[in-house]
Amino acid sequence: MMDQLSERELRVLQAVVQTYIETAEPAGSQTIARRFGLGVSPATIRSTMSELEDKGYLFHPHTSAGRIPTDRAYRVYVNEIMRLAPPSDEARHALHEHLLGARSAVDEVLRRAAQVLGVLTQELGVAVAPALDEMVLERLELVSVSTERLLLVFNLRSGLVRTIFVEVPARVRPATVQDVSRVLNERLSGHTLQQIRATLPERLRDAAADGGRELLNIFLAEGEEIFSGEQDTVVLGSAQMLADQPEFASNARMRDLLRLTEGRDLLKQALASRRQTGLSITIGAENPDARLTEFTLVTASYEAGDLKGVIGVMGPTRMPYDKIIGLVEHTSRLVEDLLE
Repeated sequence: MMDQLSERELRVLQAVVQTYIETAEPAGSQTIARRFGLGVSPATIRSTMSELEDKGYLFHPHTSAGRIPTDRAYRVYVNEIMRLAPPSDEARHALHEHLLGARSAVDEVLRRAAQVLGVLTQELGVAVAPALDEMVLERLELVSVSTERLLLVFNLRSGLVRTIFVEVPARVRPATVQDVSRVLNERLSGHTLQQIRATLPERLRDAAADGGRELLNIFLAEGEEIFSGEQDTVVLGSAQMLADQPEFASNARMRDLLRLTEGRDLLKQALASRRQTGLSITIGAENPDARLTEFTLVTASYEAGDLKGVIGVMGPTRMPYDKIIGLVEHTSRLVEDLLE
């Protein structure tokens, strides 16, 4: 339960939050008085900061006379104080340009969206791919990309494209790839990914493809994975954006960040639960998992037909919420437009 803060307390709290977001340095009463012209003396500001600290909104690092906002302060700032800043024309243009080339390939749209969001916000761009179980396969293309690798291009109804790689044990002749492609399209096209997974052994049992039995056996053995519709894949931008922030100057904090981005299960869990429509902002200790208490997640869901997923950013609790929220919401709408 939040306290009712007075007008002065709210104005001082806003000044401390904004100063800390911009400088990453604890804010002192002299700085606040000089920068914000609140019409009261530094002594009055100091006394108000002290009251805010007693109420749990500010924190006093031992080595400094200044104060730092707590998670509670950021929550009041987000809910009651800040004014949303719409994305600048430059940011809109960058998003539009970057995403336009990825038309219809779901994983490519999300990869680009997470990447450009990370660059524009200087946080870690994050996204969750939609579940594709109910999508109908219209055509499957097999492309040899190396001696031991095939690229599978799933053309799904409504113009969506999904791509995955499949490892093959030895060089497969182009004619064999064509034969197997023909068989798969004859047997699987027109069915949802869920139906294909459930009936794959029966559909391919007596299939004949010149010299392609070995390749068909790979599809049989790995069908659950190849035709998985419940992707819930976590897509991340570059962690370098976060690495440059003062919060990650220590090796320990950097290791924590790398652990989070490399073992993606925690982020997958945190993001997949946000598929409900709309904007979601979880600050520090509000995150259900203790490993995320140093971070804020700002996400917006996107929805295009049967497809639902999440796009947003993760960063330290010290972030310019007013700018980031607008960018995240704008990006989610662009992703929806591209997927539709």
